[in-house]
Amino acid sequence: MHFVGDSFVRWGLGHLTMLAVTVVGSVLLIVVGRRIRGSRSETVLSQVFAATLFAVAAVHVVHGLLPGNFRLQGSIPLQLSDVLRFLSAYALLTRRFWATSVVYYWGLTFNPQALITPNLHYTDSPVYDFSMYWSLHIFVLWAAIYLTWGLGHSPNWRSYRIAIGATLAWAVVAFTFNVLAGTNYGFLNARPASASLLDLMGDWPVYLLTAFVAMFVVWALITLPWMVRRRPVTRDRSEAPASPG
Repeated sequence: MHFVGDSFVRWGLGHLTMLAVTVVGSVLLIVVGRRIRGSRSETVLSQVFAATLFAVAAVHVVHGLLPGNFRLQGSIPLQLSDVLRFLSAYALLTRRFWATSVVYYWGLTFNPQALITPNLHYTDSPVYDFSMYWSLHIFVLWAAIYLTWGLGHSPNWRSYRIAIGATLAWAVVAFTFNVLAGTNYGFLNARPASASLLDLMGDWPVYLLTAFVAMFVVWALITLPWMVRRRPVTRDRSEAPASPG
C-alpha cells in the first residue's frame, strides 16, 4: 500500500487483500445467516452489525463536517452512498421490507463499482482514509448480501417499485439542494468535469433520463430470477395420474 499523499494503487496488494476480505466475509455471512435464521442469534448479530455500520458511517459524516475538513460539495451526506450506509444500518436493525428492498438494489448495483475500481486519494491521514473507505463500502455490500442470501429477504416486483420510488425521492431532495446551494450531488445538475460514462448519454437532462432508465432495466433483470424461482411448478397433464373408473 502506498501512503503519504499518494493515490490508492488499483490491483495492488492492498486492493486484492480487500477484495479477498469482501468475498470471504460475504460467504461467511451467508452461511452463518442461514444457520441462525429465525433464532435469537439472528437478532443479536443483526443488531451488532447495524450498530457497527451506523457508528462507522456517523464518524465519517462528523469527520467531514469538522472545521478544516468541511466542503459544501462533499461533506453533506447527500450522496446516494451516504444515504445507503444509514439505510443499511436501519434495515439490519429493523428488517423492514421497504428498507431491505432498497438496500438490495442500491447495495448490489451502486456499491460494487467502488470496490472494483476504488477512487481513493490519501490526505494527511492515510490510515484513516484507507480504513474508512474500505469499511464503509464493504459493510454496505455485506449488509445487502447478509439480508438477502443469509436471512432470506429476497426481492420481488413490489421491492422493485419501492426502490424506484426511493431513488426518485432521493433525486428530488438532492437536486433541490443542488439548486439552492450551487452543488452537484449525484451529478444530478451537471455531468462531472472529468470523463465518465455520462458523457456518452448526451447533455443534461438527457443523460439523467438515460441513466435512470438503464438503472431500472438492470434492476428488473436482477429481480426476474427471484420471480422465476418463486413460480409454482405445474404438472404437465400427461404426467397426472389417471382418475379411477
